[in-house]
Formats: sequence, C-alpha cells, structure tokens
Amino acid sequence: MARARILVVDDEEGVRSSLMSILRDEGYLVETAESGEKCLELIGRNEYQAVFLDVWMPGRDGMEILTEVTARPGAPAVVMISGHGTIETAVKAAKMGAYDFIEKPLSLEKVTLTLRNALKQRRLEEKNRLLKEELSQDETLVGDSPPIRRLREEIALAAPTLGRVLILGENGTGKELVARMIHSRSLRKDEPFVEVNCAAIPEELIESELFGHMRGAFTGAVENKRGKFDLADGGTLLLDEIGDMSLRTQAKVLRVLQEQSFEPVGGAGVTRQVDVRVIAATNKDLAQSIARGGFREDLYFRLNVIPLMVPPLRERREDIPALTRYFLQRFGAEYARKREVSPGALEALKRYDWPGNVRELRNTLERMVIMTGQTEIRLEDLPAAVRGQEKEGSHDWDAYDGTSLKKARAAFERRFITHMLQEVGGNVSRAAELLGVERSHLYRKLKAYGIKEGS
Repeated sequence: MARARILVVDDEEGVRSSLMSILRDEGYLVETAESGEKCLELIGRNEYQAVFLDVWMPGRDGMEILTEVTARPGAPAVVMISGHGTIETAVKAAKMGAYDFIEKPLSLEKVTLTLRNALKQRRLEEKNRLLKEELSQDETLVGDSPPIRRLREEIALAAPTLGRVLILGENGTGKELVARMIHSRSLRKDEPFVEVNCAAIPEELIESELFGHMRGAFTGAVENKRGKFDLADGGTLLLDEIGDMSLRTQAKVLRVLQEQSFEPVGGAGVTRQVDVRVIAATNKDLAQSIARGGFREDLYFRLNVIPLMVPPLRERREDIPALTRYFLQRFGAEYARKREVSPGALEALKRYDWPGNVRELRNTLERMVIMTGQTEIRLEDLPAAVRGQEKEGSHDWDAYDGTSLKKARAAFERRFITHMLQEVGGNVSRAAELLGVERSHLYRKLKAYGIKEGS
C-alpha cells in the first residue's frame, strides 16, 4: 500500500520539525508549511491524505484555511492543533469539517493514534464515494446511437408507471442494467430491488427461492426462509432468464401476478400478501417457446405489458468508442493503471462483431488493462479474434460435410469455444462470461465436443 502523504502547517518551526520527525518515524511522507497561504499553495499542487493545521497563525488563521481545504473535492482529513484550545473552538472546527482537535504540547501517542483514525475514516468515506459513483454510472446506458437513445426514452416513459416490463435481448447486452434503470427512476426507487436468475437455480430449489419455505418443508429446511417475492415487497423483482423457468413454476408465478399473494413451500394455509413490481428478462424468443409448449401464453401476456428490446453491440457500433473510454477509465481507476487505446486498436474493436456483446467488450478491456504493460493498448495487444487476424483457412472448411448446416454449425462452435478457452488460459468461468452462456451450459458443450478444460 502506498504511504500516506501528510502536510504539517504551523508558524512555529519547532512544532513543524517535531511533527515531521514523529510522522516520518511512523512511515509517513511528510511536508511542511509555515503559513495558511503556503498550505493552500501546496494543496493546490499535491494530493495529501491528511493535514495537521494550526489554529492561530499570522495572516490567514487556521479556521479560515480549514474552510477552503474541506471544500475541495477529495479533501484530506484535517486535524486542528492549538496551544490555546477551547471547547468552543473545537466544536466550531468539527462543524466546519475538521476530523479532530488536539492541544499542544503534542503527545506522540495522541498524534499517531489520531492520524491513524483520521486516515481510516477518510478511506471509508472515499470508498463510499467511489461506490456511489460506480452505482450511479452502472445505472446509465453508455452511448448515443439511435437504438440507445430510443431505449432511454422508453425507459423514461415506463419507469414511473406500475406496468410490468419484459426486457428482451441477447446475453451480455445489459438487460439487468435496464431493469436497474427502471427501478431507480420509478416511484419505488427507495424500496428493495431484488434479482433472481431463473436459469442458475436448480428446478428443485426455484420455488423455495422465489416463495420461501417453512421449517421442515423438506430435508435441510432447518428454519423459515423468506423468498425473493417477500424480500422485494414494496419494490421491484427482476426475474432474469425467465424463459428457462419450468412450466410448474411459471404457473405459480402467474398466480402471484394475478393475486399478489403466495404460499411458502411447506406453508399450507399460510398466505403472504405482497406488493411487487415484476420485471422479466430473457434472451429467448418466447413466442417460439410458446409454440413448442415450453412457455405459458397467459404468463407471457401478463409479463409483456411493456416490451423493451436491448440491441446487440453489433447494431450500435458507433457506441464502441464511448464504451471503450468508459471501461478504460473505470478499470484504470480500479487497478491504478491508466490506459488508452490506439487508433488501430479502436478500429479493430469497432469492426469485431462481439458475440458476447457489451459483457465481452467489458471483459476484454479489463483484461487489457491488467495484462498490457504500456499505457497504450495497441492492435497487437488485442485477442486474435478481435484483431481479425486468424489465419486464412483457419475455419477448417474441410471439417464440414457441405450438406448439413447442423454439422457446419457444430464444427464452428467447437472451434470457437476452443479458441475462447485458449484466450482465457483455460478458465471455464471466464470463457462462459465472454461467450454469454451459463457455466453449466458451457460444461455440457465441452463434454459434447470432447474439449478438455485446459484447452
């Protein structure tokens, strides 16, 4: 961890020298200033994590300087010091943003303990600020293409209503982001937003997950458990990948939508009343699923009050530069590695079809920020598939029989999965993310095609 940088501001040379010695012995980087004006000059040029600031100084006193220091973005923690302190002064300093107030003569233990606590508090505040900024950014669609502008307009119209929303789109396009945007712009924004991935929960557990269960309802049910509908009461529930939900569970969800009530598993006669706005999302064509008997038509019409289509990245290529800047800035801050993309690399990013959509772009850029040693991400740093430089004939056309589309598709799929596994060093979880499929689905593909996990 980088050493904290501390500024000591006092008009007495002895105090400055003493504090500098104490803090340097504790491992801090320390600089000093003999006046309030010099303090502001240094803070304008450098970043400090904490400031020891004398109250009484010639010219502009410490209380006046405190006001200017704490008003700055990312302000350091300020500890006021004085040989003539009063309770009134200490209270006033605290109200103006000072972390603490200590009196001269300065105690070694008091100085070091106060500084450690001040730095800890500042780190917590900075972490909270970054989390809030990240949450705010994560609830914004990046880009200004016509499909994204239209989607924003539709979200703005749908969000303040109570209408159910069905979000459609390929894996990795940002369906969950759209759901969060709807919730954060709705009248329920201060209530819970609860998400359940219907494809990730085993069939035997999905009802317990959605509706909760009573103690003793089944083996392992050692206590009562609240379900997602109960947890989302008053707020919003996202049923993600609802196209993978079984017909049995669909029937129970339909009843909740109709009656706004349900019974927990094993809770015969126990009825829970809820007020939940349901948003559903899927990458499947539900009309085809209905035709095949895999999805209830009555549930579809209940959910499909406001349909929203999230476009794939290949249909909004003009947004790729903005998305690239956004992700590079985000991961650059997260990993403390500033990165830029060269014009040639950006053109390759714009040309690539991104089968995994925004999620694949995000993961690719995160990998580039981590693995690229220099500031500029160049064309040759990008994965081979993104560069578009796979060798001619690499698709191995001779492996296709020329008559069966199914065999041709299987041969290409096997080669593409193998290539993706090589790109991520055999990491099946990361490959599944990039491909936009569930890990269990990818494992089935590996087994079917005889691909070893370390390929």
